[in-house]
Amino acid sequence: MKTVFMLVLMLAAGLVAVGLADNKPQEKPGKGAAMPEPQKNLRTATLAGGCFWCVEADFEKLPGVMEVISGYTGGRGDNPYYENYGSKGHVEAVQVVYDPAKVSYKDLLDYFWRHVDPTDPGGQFADRGAEYRSVIFYHDAEQQRWAEESRQALEKSKRFAKPIVTEILPFTKFYRAEDYHQDYYQTHAVKYKYYRWNSGRDQFIQKVWGEAKAGAAAPPGDPKFTRPGDEELRRKLTPMQYQVTQKEGTEPAFKNEYWDNKKPGIYVDIVSGEPLFISTDKYDSGTGWPSFTKPLEPGNLVERDDRKLFSKRTEVRSKQGDSHLGHVFPDGPAPTGLRYCMNSAALRFIPREDLEKAGYGTYLRLFGPEQNQKK
Repeated sequence: MKTVFMLVLMLAAGLVAVGLADNKPQEKPGKGAAMPEPQKNLRTATLAGGCFWCVEADFEKLPGVMEVISGYTGGRGDNPYYENYGSKGHVEAVQVVYDPAKVSYKDLLDYFWRHVDPTDPGGQFADRGAEYRSVIFYHDAEQQRWAEESRQALEKSKRFAKPIVTEILPFTKFYRAEDYHQDYYQTHAVKYKYYRWNSGRDQFIQKVWGEAKAGAAAPPGDPKFTRPGDEELRRKLTPMQYQVTQKEGTEPAFKNEYWDNKKPGIYVDIVSGEPLFISTDKYDSGTGWPSFTKPLEPGNLVERDDRKLFSKRTEVRSKQGDSHLGHVFPDGPAPTGLRYCMNSAALRFIPREDLEKAGYGTYLRLFGPEQNQKK
C-alpha cells in the first residue's frame, strides 16, 4: 500500500510531523452502492492506472472532463474500503465523467496511455501489488472496441520495448473511496507533490513521451512552437510585452487588453504561439488581470518557485517560448481551487471564429453551439 511508501519518504525528509498532523481517520463508504449514472448528455469511463490520487489529478486537467472520482472496482464483495480493498481483489481506479461533445472516449484512452506504464504487470511505479495494476474497464461494447483498438495501436507503435499488459475488463461496480482521498492533490498538496515526485511517475512519462507528457502533444496540423531570437523578439513585441515575457515584468491591473475580455476563444503565448488557456476556464477574479481556473494544455506550462517579493509564489512560464506569463495561486474557485493570474501582455487571443484559419481548429470541439462564457 502506498501509505507505507509515503511514510518512509516523509521520514527521510523529516516531514513526519506535518504528515501526522493531517492524517485524519478515514471514513468508511456509506452503503457501498455503485456510483449513480451521470447526466444524460455525459458519459463515464472507468480507468485504473495505479495511485488514484495521481490519475485523478491528471484527468481533471483534461478539457471536456467534468468530474473525476477516486474509488475501488474489479474485485469481490461489497463495501471495500482503503484498508481491505486489495484483499477483496479490487484495484484503485477513477471514474471519469466527461462530455463527449468536447472530448471523445478515444481521446481519454490516448491520454490514459500517456500517464501509465502499460508494460508493468505488478503495479505502477513505486506502488507494487495487483491492486495498483493498470486496467481499462469498459461499460459497453463500443467502449470495449475502442479500448481493444487503442491497445493494439499502442502495441503497433513500438513505443514500448516490452509487451503491453494493461487489461481490458467488463465494468461491474464502482465504489467511491473515502472523502479523504477525493481531490487529494489539492487538499494535501505538499504531501501529494512529494509523493508523486518520489514515485517516479513523471520521470517515466518524460522519458517515454518527451514533450508529449501530461497530454501536452501539440494539436495535429499546428506549427511547431518555438522561441524566436532576442533580436526578432525586440522587433515583434511591444515594450510592455518584452518587459513582461523576457524580464518578468508585471503590467498594470485593469489597464491591460484581456482582463475583461468575455469573447469565446483561446489564449496562446505571444512569443511561441503555443496554446495555454481557453475562455471557458476564464473568470473575473477581481484582480484586474486575466484569470483562469486551469490551463488548456497543462504540458505547455512550467511552474517555478518565485521568492522575489520576500514571499514564496509560483511563477508560470510557457514550455516552448520560456515566456514569463504570471503566477498561479491556491485561491481560485471550484473545481480546481486555483487562480492562474496571467499578464495580457504575455498572451495573444484567438477568437473562436478564427481558430481554423489560425491553425488551432482542433480546439473548436471544445465550444458548444450555445457556450456560455464564464464571467
